[in-house]
This record gives sequence, C-alpha cells and structure tokens, in this order.
Amino acid sequence: MTAPIWPGRNWPLGATWSDEATNFAVHAPSATDLWVCLVDDDGTETRHRLTEQTLGIWHGAVPGVAVGTRYGFRADGPWEPEAGHRFNPAKLLLDPYARAVSGTLENGPSIFSHDLDDPGQRSDLDSAGSVPLGVVVHDEFDWQGDAPLRHRWRDTVIYELHTRGFTQLHDRIPPDLRGTYAALGHDVVTGYLHDLGVTAVELLPIHHFVSETALLDRGATNYWGYNTIGFFAPHGGYSASGDRGQQVREFKEMVRSLHAAGIEVILDVVYNHTAEGGPSGPTLSWRGLDDRSFYRRGAPADEGGFDDTYWDVTGCGNTVNSSDPSALRLILDSLRYWVTDMHVDGFRFDLMSAITRSGYEVDMHGHLLTTISQDPVLRHVKLIAEPWDASMDGYRVGQYPPPWVEWNDQYRDTMRDFWRGRSDGIRTVATRLAGSADLYADDGRSPYASVNFITAHDGFTLRDLVSYDQKHNEANGEENRDGTDDNRSWNCGVEGETDDEDVLATRHRLAANLIASLCLSNGVPMLTAGDERGRTQGGNNNAFCQDNEISWVDWSADNAWLDLFEITRAALRIRREHPALRQRHWFEGRPTVPGGPPDLAWIHPTGREMTTDDWHDDLLRVIGMFVSGSPLRAPGPRGEVLRDASFLLWLNGSEHDCACDLPPNKWIQAGTVVLSTDPLLPVGTEVFAGRTITLASHSLVLLQADAEHHA
Repeated sequence: MTAPIWPGRNWPLGATWSDEATNFAVHAPSATDLWVCLVDDDGTETRHRLTEQTLGIWHGAVPGVAVGTRYGFRADGPWEPEAGHRFNPAKLLLDPYARAVSGTLENGPSIFSHDLDDPGQRSDLDSAGSVPLGVVVHDEFDWQGDAPLRHRWRDTVIYELHTRGFTQLHDRIPPDLRGTYAALGHDVVTGYLHDLGVTAVELLPIHHFVSETALLDRGATNYWGYNTIGFFAPHGGYSASGDRGQQVREFKEMVRSLHAAGIEVILDVVYNHTAEGGPSGPTLSWRGLDDRSFYRRGAPADEGGFDDTYWDVTGCGNTVNSSDPSALRLILDSLRYWVTDMHVDGFRFDLMSAITRSGYEVDMHGHLLTTISQDPVLRHVKLIAEPWDASMDGYRVGQYPPPWVEWNDQYRDTMRDFWRGRSDGIRTVATRLAGSADLYADDGRSPYASVNFITAHDGFTLRDLVSYDQKHNEANGEENRDGTDDNRSWNCGVEGETDDEDVLATRHRLAANLIASLCLSNGVPMLTAGDERGRTQGGNNNAFCQDNEISWVDWSADNAWLDLFEITRAALRIRREHPALRQRHWFEGRPTVPGGPPDLAWIHPTGREMTTDDWHDDLLRVIGMFVSGSPLRAPGPRGEVLRDASFLLWLNGSEHDCACDLPPNKWIQAGTVVLSTDPLLPVGTEVFAGRTITLASHSLVLLQADAEHHA
C-alpha cells in the first residue's frame, strides 16, 4: 500500500521523530526510486515513496508515526553487480542510521539480492519477515548529572567482557536480567568490578549484529558479535526490556550505573566490515543502497559464478571504504552519537588498519585518523587501535599517531614466552615491563600508548593458557581447523584438567605470575573477564560461536581459582596506590634529582646492575626491576615534587630456584614483600639489603621499601 509523504529534509540521516511527523533521510545517490516502509505488528507494510533527493540523500516526512514503529527502506535502480550496483526493490533494507533494531535474520533465499541458482540475475523474492528492521526512537533520558569520568590513561585498568556472557550464569542477578545491559548495571556487577580495581569495561561489540549465514546453516550463532549491521543501535538481544527502542534506555541506564561506580565504558567497534559479507552474501542494508561507494573495490573476484570487484583485508568478505565521504560520515556520526547521546567514554577499533587506508595503502595521515584527531568531541575520548588487519601489510603495532593507544600483542607474546620458559633471553622482557619504548618512545608517545594484555576474547583464557598445549575447538564444527596454532602456552605436563596437585600448583603460580606482571608493567593493563577467577573454555581458543557455558563466566566457587582473584585485586590495589608503578614518563635509568637513585635499574641475580654481557646472556631467566619513587620524574598538579615508595620486582621465569642477592646500596636498605607467588616468601616477609633470598622457580615477588630505610 502506498501512502502520501511530505518533502521533509535531508538531515539528520535516519529517522527523526517529532509530534507532527517523522523525517526519514537515507543516502542512496544512484537509486532511481526509494520508499520508506512502515511495518505493523502483524507484518502489514505501508510504503511511502520518497520524491525528494538532495545531494544524494532521499528524504521525506511521514505524519503521525508513533515512537516504536518498525520501518525499512526499499530502493530501485540498476542491477549491475560488476559495476557495484545491486538495487532490488524486493529487499527490505535496514536504515544504516537506525537508533534501534528489531527482529532477527532468518536465513533463506529471500535475503539475497541475487538468484542463488543464477547469481548474475536479480532475485524477485521478498525479504520482508526475514530481515531485521529499524525502530523509530525518541528517548528523553534523565542522565541525572552524569558526566564523562575522563580517567587518565596511566590510571586506567581495562576489563574486556562480553555483555551476555559475563552475567548469564550469575546467581545473584535476577534470572530475567541475566545476560543484559540491565545486569551489567546491577549493583552486584558494579560492586565486583570496583572491588577488583577495574576503571573501565571494554564491551565486546554491542552495535546490533546478526549471525553469518554459514553459522545459521549449521544451527550456530555469532556469539562475539563481530558482524555489525547497525552502527547506531545497541544490540537488541542484550535488552531485558524489549527491542522496540527499550534497548536504548536500558543501555543508557547501564552506562549511568557504571559511571556512578567510577567505571568508564569503552565499546569494541567494528567499522571495518559489515554483516553483508562478500558479494555472495545477503543484502541487508548498504549493499542495496550504495554498494559501489560503501564497500572498497579492488581486483575482480570470481565468487558465486559472476564477476565482482570487492577488496577484502578483513577476512570477512568486505571492507568498508572509509575514504568515501558518505562512509566516513557514517563512522564519524556513529562515534559522536555514542559519545554525546549514549555517554560512552571511548572505543577500541577492531582491525583498525583496514579503515586507515588511502587507496590500498595503510596511511597514518589518511581521512579517518585525520578527521578523528581534529574532531572536538572525539579527540578527547579514549581511542584504542587494534593495529592490524587480515593482510600482510596491515600489521602496524607502534605506528599509530597520538592520541591513539594500541593493543600491544608483542607484550602478550613476550610475557607468555617468558613465563613458560621459552624466551630467548631477558632483553625484550625488560623492555615490555618498562612500557615498550622500542615501539612508542620514538614518536613522542608515552608508555600508556601500550595497552598490555596476556589474553583477550580471541584465544585461550588465562587458565587454559597454563592447562593446554593444543587448541581444542571441535565444538565449533570446523574439525579443529579454526583458531590459531601459535598459542605460546604450556600445560605443565598434563593436557587439560587434572587432579594432580603438583601440576595444579604450578598452573596456579604461572597464572598468578602472568596476571601480576601484567598489573605491574608500565602501560595500560587489560584483563579478560573471568581470568581472575580461572575461567576455562575447555581449551577452545576460538569460541566465537559458543553462546553457552563454554564461553560464559562461571560464578560458582566450585571450579574457581579464587586465589587468583586475590592476587589480581592486590596487584591492582598496589598499582592504584603507588604512582611509581604507573608513570607517564619514560624511565631514563638515571636519577631524577642529583645524588638520588636511578628511576629504573635492572638487577642481576648476583645483586649487581645488569651489564651489556648480561643483556646478551640468552640463558638468563631471572631479573630484578628496581623502580624509584624518591622522587618521581613527573611533578604534581601545581609543580610540586612527588614522592612515593620504591619497589624491587623479582621475576624467575626458569624451572629452577634461584639465589638472588639484594643490592647492598642506599636505594632499598630494608623492605617488605607486598606481593608474592613464591610460597616460601609470603606477603609480610621482611628483607634487608646485602642479604640473599631464594626465589622459587616460576615465581614473582614484589618488595616495597620501608619508609624509615628508604634513602
């Protein structure tokens, strides 16, 4: 049924509600006809033909549209896949600017714009009823004075978590709230995170997503969410209150609650590709509106029996063309919306190198990085790059310009190798502990440019890292071919779970070493949810399709490693209380004041400072890291001199106990063990300069100088 429409305006894009009429605006410059389609609860569709086009944007205003109304677009135009035109009015398209999305994707031939039996031909099957729809939203939310927390990077501790999986099994969360935004905003969760010492949660993708058709074919779903279809819409499946716009309010309530607990919200965002996949994928939104401009074109690809020109450096079938003005505008509009309207504090960009390209080359002065750095809203939020993509030339760790910080996978690999006894010496270990100056100091960035991590959502959990030598991904249905084989893990002698007490003791100590050294390294620590409790995925290192107990955090005490929680909390508390352990300046290895101790010194087990020959001793697995707090190099807010305790961190990554001589100098004349994974050197043990301690194999000990004996 076709109904009349007012001319409306070409901005803002999307659906803008008012008492009088709702304005619809969508970018489709090559379309010849376009309709906005309102869909009733019973599926009845009312089409309003848009007659106005301004600067490539079709627009019109429909009177009397109620908040919560579902809608989509239909676009007609040329069917020329080889030229990047895939217009098909039989496909009901999601608004790229929809603020909420309702419904799920139902796999079947109707969701494809081409005929599955003859891919060069346009399909006449109607996709209505099989695709998600946009929702008209108008939410006058009371933020109750909520404002950005703006934690400094050097004070930040990131906790990567999955919105659903974090609370799905939590027995203290009401059953009807588990796995939702409301659960994350619950006092039980905010209290836990605050107690642990977290300052920011990094949420795996919450932009509305759908599962890949290949997963749907085998009865599986995309659990992680790296398959976005709505860059402005909080994922409807994580809402306890409904998907007709209620998810917007619920998300805001979650943010407000986390902020009240002093916890920032960082979103893992996937702007590099969309859920439409390669040219043989479904037509859900952009492909039916502006396929030629939105997706990066490249060498012809023979897929599905017809010629096409998609260029893919994401491994997901398509790459968003951030050089195109309309695609770039969508990314920037989306980012600003989440900051201004939804009050999020920052973003972690998945496969960032894919959208930092000019043409086919990664360009650190390209359109996206330049516009974000100049944007008055975005340049002040937390910006984290995953500094690679799926191509050979996309790996750019250490190369992103300020104000970007980066996931540092070199920290991960180095520390994993060290604690499993496979490192090629101590040089790189020391560099990673001190902030990775080799990667970030040469371009003027600070140590906090390195987001240090041992584990992330992708790969082994911390417990599995010390329990498995090999991946065990059979449950994924790909015959264990998926997931990386470069795990740098050690099962401590037994593959998988065991009752062997000696093996378990070693595993607990190794896990504690990994997470404690992460918390005490210079840079920004990122923990993976549940690692501090010994969460296991049974050796699955690619649980992207496991929306079940394999991936969910187990909150029961029966199988938890609660000793790991205690040492994580203690390490984060020490880090929080002592600015000497989270400095923004690079260590220089020399005194901060004449006659004072060096700000950083590396100690050989014999008690002397490390020599050039020591650094090239590839068999050395034990080192001490002295950090001076008397005084700090950075001044206080009024230029005052700041003083803190000094620390000596001993690490033994070998399989043998080691006698370590404490330096006979004025730096630390006496001290106390404040953190330890060595059962013979418990917290509270007093130590004195010139004495010898025996450091157990695979252990870590942190000594804090006693105030009265600290020169």
